Amino acid sequence: MSARVDNLRRLLNPRHIAVIGGDDAAISARQCAAQFDGPVWGVNPTRNNLGGVRCFGSVAELPEAPDAVFLATPRAVAAPTLAELNARGAGGVACFTAGYAELGESGRAAERELVASAGDMALVGPNCYGLVNYANGAILWPFGAGDTRCEKGIALVMQSGMIPANLTMNERSVPISIVISAGNQAMLAIEDYLDVLVDDDRVTAVGMYIEGIRDIRKFATAALKALRADKPLVVMKAGSSPLGQALAVSHTGSLSGTEQAFEAYFDRLGVIRVQAPVEMMETLKFLSVSGTPQGRRIAAFTCSGGEAALLADYSTHRGLDLAQPSARARKRLQKLLPDIATVSNPLDYTTPLWGNRKIMPDVFASLVGDGYDAAIVIQDFPPPHIHADDSKYRSDAESFIEACAAQGIPAASCCDLPENIDRATRELLIAGGVTPLQGFEAGLDALANACAYGVRRQRILQRDNASEFSVIEVPGTSNASRVLNEWQAKQLVRQHGIEVPPGCLFGDGNVDLDLEGLEFPLVVKAVAAGLAHKSELGALRIGQADADAVRESMREIKAAIDGAQPPVALEGFLVENMIDDVIAEMLVGINTDAQFGQTLVIGSGGVLVELIHDSVTLLLPASRAQIRDAIGRLRVSRLLDGFRGGVAADLDAVVSTISAVAGFAQSHRSKLLELDINPLLITPYACIAADVMLREVDPDD
Repeated sequence: MSARVDNLRRLLNPRHIAVIGGDDAAISARQCAAQFDGPVWGVNPTRNNLGGVRCFGSVAELPEAPDAVFLATPRAVAAPTLAELNARGAGGVACFTAGYAELGESGRAAERELVASAGDMALVGPNCYGLVNYANGAILWPFGAGDTRCEKGIALVMQSGMIPANLTMNERSVPISIVISAGNQAMLAIEDYLDVLVDDDRVTAVGMYIEGIRDIRKFATAALKALRADKPLVVMKAGSSPLGQALAVSHTGSLSGTEQAFEAYFDRLGVIRVQAPVEMMETLKFLSVSGTPQGRRIAAFTCSGGEAALLADYSTHRGLDLAQPSARARKRLQKLLPDIATVSNPLDYTTPLWGNRKIMPDVFASLVGDGYDAAIVIQDFPPPHIHADDSKYRSDAESFIEACAAQGIPAASCCDLPENIDRATRELLIAGGVTPLQGFEAGLDALANACAYGVRRQRILQRDNASEFSVIEVPGTSNASRVLNEWQAKQLVRQHGIEVPPGCLFGDGNVDLDLEGLEFPLVVKAVAAGLAHKSELGALRIGQADADAVRESMREIKAAIDGAQPPVALEGFLVENMIDDVIAEMLVGINTDAQFGQTLVIGSGGVLVELIHDSVTLLLPASRAQIRDAIGRLRVSRLLDGFRGGVAADLDAVVSTISAVAGFAQSHRSKLLELDINPLLITPYACIAADVMLREVDPDD
């Protein structure tokens, strides 16, 4: 593999380029000839000239082995051509040729032949647009990619051709250094590219569109390397909906995976997840131009009271901390601002100061220097045909640049409408280290993403072992399974330190009930393997005050069970103490994922679990710090903290119980398929598993 990695580096840093094929190859040849400083050779047995460069009849006739090749031939000659290139010692090939695994089984054999023919060469694709290197002008791409050179900027790696092509046409001044269309990933996958790009000094951040990940361990190693290097990874992932999953699979044959598992995976690695191309580009632009904020404290400015109110609302929605100015900063601002201005954050500095080059640098500096992690000013810039004089706009931009540069914090200027900033103004801001964010929502989303990344990065590097990623292996999905009844499941988890209510199992309600050791009021439940949603079936009774009430409940439950559809095989009755003083109900579950192993689900529990959708998924193994952080992200955490003066839970005990569940799952990894504790009752003195469902590999299969 080391030889292949070396050849990938040759492909990304070529000394010479060969372009092989017909009209599609000619487009690449023409662009390379115009922008690449080294030799560019064409290969076509029927042409003397390809896109303006000299054309050779075969690979064997090339002056030397090319470092980089763009291949756009018919499928029938692609593999033999690769074999010739490999024999010559070529570096890497971007294969535009299609008709392989994207066609299903009929194309997979041809794709295997293609990979075998490539040997140790780096093969990008097939069925891809190729790659664009704006740093050195190597345009291995069958369409126009523009002529803008960029010595340092973001890299785009995408399981798509048209999406990165569209992104290169942006009018957002996003600095792009390298673009790779991964195609079918027959040899090299997105994780291979990421691993090499992180080591490239020309790359400041990486944006990815993915439909699935082939090797999650290798991807994790590369992503954590990027995290340590502070080269943020921003990902759009398809397949969050059933239709999206189906389209992702049909597109390149990728496995989209379980959505919640991917969310947990990205969270573990510090990957920024975005939903749309605009959000991706604005986030990458901010991180590449301004850098990574170290927290969420934002100093915000406008010259409009309306914008200040909108900014406050949206920032709060996105988790940005608009901390108010300190007494010292407030006093200084009061001296600088006109009487009509109110000192606050966001700060409306009002139109009397608009464009004042003498005062505005101090206004910006007074708030920016008050311990904030980043700064933003909302400012649109008029096009010349609307306002010929934009001096006031430019003046405030220059004042903001000066103040933020003096403090050395990441900063952005954001316009309400994406089109309301011209190229010259964008370049002015970027030259001063301030990111021109385009569009109110997209801009604030980008800032919030960058701040969240900065916080998450610190936590990962400080608390976790950021040099390793492991997966707890789980049984295969083909294993036959069985569901334990509630009594069996509770006895099993109780042996591993997970508290359950005191209770007894009874086979028949007509015999004398020995309830010694239990305390009224009691709860009565039907016991049957696979019995879920007991309350809906009438298989649960609470608040039973004496033995007669317990017997009557058993008779009622049996009658309800007898009429159940589909039929339920009643195995007995579970009688337990009723738990009082409940602060909150939580759900703690274990799921198994074919790619990611065991996952831990923590959320709000009880009967509302499917209604309020308040949950976080973690990959196992998970540390106590990760579990505590996950609890803090839940809405139910407000109850645990003592909502409106209520009793607070012992958070250490909650974390310990959930850690015990995770430990139980790990110790039973060879047979555990699913575990569901709902609700986990949180009281001031204990955490009690009130209901437990456990599915495991059937030992008799």
